[in-house]
Amino acid sequence: MKQSVTITVNGVKRTHEVEPRLLLAHYLRETLGLTGTNIGCDTSQCGSCTVIMDGQAVKACTVLAVQADGGEITTVEGLAHNSHLHPLQTAFWEKHGLQCGFCTPGILMTASDLLQRNPHPTEAEIRNGIDGNLCRCTGYQNIVAAVQYAAELMAQK
Repeated sequence: MKQSVTITVNGVKRTHEVEPRLLLAHYLRETLGLTGTNIGCDTSQCGSCTVIMDGQAVKACTVLAVQADGGEITTVEGLAHNSHLHPLQTAFWEKHGLQCGFCTPGILMTASDLLQRNPHPTEAEIRNGIDGNLCRCTGYQNIVAAVQYAAELMAQK
């Protein structure tokens, strides 16, 4: 039996009938077509599905869409505003914080949450903050540098 959910995603209120067992990650990708939220493991180990839900980073493969009912979700597609990249996106571009890019949306969302809570993190705090996100390509050095640079850019605003 389907259940109605109303979720504000990237500032737009959406209402759909969903199966109670539908994961938020699948809702975002399949129902809304927001494919930036990647599904890498289905076990919450990789973090590629991370989104911001009601102001906190969550792994969308561990949340049911019905649990997000009435909530606010920001996906990687919602980071940029008015065709201007978010400072994190700019920093990842300029500091080469990605290679294949599969993990990047989840890391961007996790880093966004980190910088909201701690606008001036140390390298150790950044490494700890992104600990739940796996990257198989980069070795993390440029990711950490990009988050540090994003913090600088955000402090300038």
